[in-house]
Amino acid sequence: MKKAVIIGAGVGGLATACYLAQNGYSVEIYEKNCNPGGRCGQLVQDGHRFDLGATILLMPSLYKKVLSELGIDLEKDLETTSLEPVYKLFFSDGTDFAFTRSPQRMKAQLETIEPGSFQKYQEYVKEGYEFFNLSMNDLLGKNFDHLFQFVNFKSMRLLLKLKTYLYHTDYIKRFFTDPHLRMAFTFQNIYVGQNPYQAPAFFSMLPGAEIAEGALFPKGGMHRIVQTLQTLAEKNNVQIYCKKPVDKIILNGKKAEGIMLEDGTIVHADLVIASADLPYVYDKLLRDKSKTRSLKDKKYSCSAIVFHWGIDKIYPQLDHHSVFLNDPYEQGLEKIFNEKSLADNPSFYVHAPVRNDRSAAPENQDTLSVVVPVAHLDEKYDQDWKKLKQTAREGVIQRLEEAGLYDIEEHIKFEICYLPKTWESSCNVTRGSVFGSLSHSIFQMGYFRPHNRHKKYKNLYFAGGSTHPGNGVPLVLLGAKLTSERILNDAKEMMNG
Repeated sequence: MKKAVIIGAGVGGLATACYLAQNGYSVEIYEKNCNPGGRCGQLVQDGHRFDLGATILLMPSLYKKVLSELGIDLEKDLETTSLEPVYKLFFSDGTDFAFTRSPQRMKAQLETIEPGSFQKYQEYVKEGYEFFNLSMNDLLGKNFDHLFQFVNFKSMRLLLKLKTYLYHTDYIKRFFTDPHLRMAFTFQNIYVGQNPYQAPAFFSMLPGAEIAEGALFPKGGMHRIVQTLQTLAEKNNVQIYCKKPVDKIILNGKKAEGIMLEDGTIVHADLVIASADLPYVYDKLLRDKSKTRSLKDKKYSCSAIVFHWGIDKIYPQLDHHSVFLNDPYEQGLEKIFNEKSLADNPSFYVHAPVRNDRSAAPENQDTLSVVVPVAHLDEKYDQDWKKLKQTAREGVIQRLEEAGLYDIEEHIKFEICYLPKTWESSCNVTRGSVFGSLSHSIFQMGYFRPHNRHKKYKNLYFAGGSTHPGNGVPLVLLGAKLTSERILNDAKEMMNG
């Protein structure tokens, strides 16, 4: 029986372990933290339960595609609730907008704001969802073995079809003139740590997929995905060792021979899958100076300051997800992405899971996570994180008070704050880019994204957000499937070869 060793028990590592164990491999996972989960971790304090990373299950079709192959039934095993509306948006002028899947409700809202816009909205969503399906089939959902599979006539046509030559914020002008509607249908780029003013138009697939497929919330939060994968892995005899940080990957000739733990233990393996953040793997575990230098020059996603609040009352003004988009919107994004700083009145979103899952807080209390997108760590800039944290907190409190949560500060029982450096130290995420370190610019996708197998060491593979196909839980799951398929195909070829 071939032995596979996986570094990191995040979603990518766990899903890859399940695939390999179900295909006859003996699998061991080594995780630096006390519990599996990585950026999809969980925090529980005084009866309040917080998701540390993703808070919403988007693109359910992708989850189903991967999980069903592993024998997991998304709706049944994760006890999902469909969110309606997907979220509520709040604008600086006091107006709000429900991002609803109900055509009647959406039409009423849109026609009030901009007469004639409902038809344009339908076109935008239809085209966005087509981008989603095209991307999944031809750009993200398959392994590329050589450049010509990617750079060929068919792919060039695909890239034109996907409007990769247009920025999302320019593309949206074809559909809406109202500035709030333009914001409402482009801010989703932040999910993958991008600036909509600098991201390609095909990311309209994010709102497109939200409307077409809906958004779900698993009972117990997004960490339920981790727990489900962990249970399945253990059922398939996968050994998960926590509090076992890896010091390096042991290399010999053209092969990886195993790993060495920080305590000096050597673990031999037939193959190694590094599911830690890729730039970290090349820098610290492979100590590959030239690859580390080239990865340093890549584009990185933004980060976030997150406030987790245990609140001793419930605020009905907030939906399950409430997004506060504050003016001046474009300058706010410029502050994050160009100046590596933060505006005084930053945009942010609030996750209030109690709306659909009472178990997230004690009775008649609220569990709130406030996510404020902010620059990633960058030593070229003078970033005073104490000051930036204060700016973020003051901006959030003031904006929530304006929305009618007048006494919120008096009702915060406790606060736990995650800064970019928290992400960097707890999850080894390069630059603290919590949305996934390597950004999704067009030259960092498909064949151009770091590959899921090492060029020289043929039994060393990669999983997780910084390798192909990309960031975010659904793509990380898809990546685990692609990495596993590559491993199984390579094994088959070796047997036949």
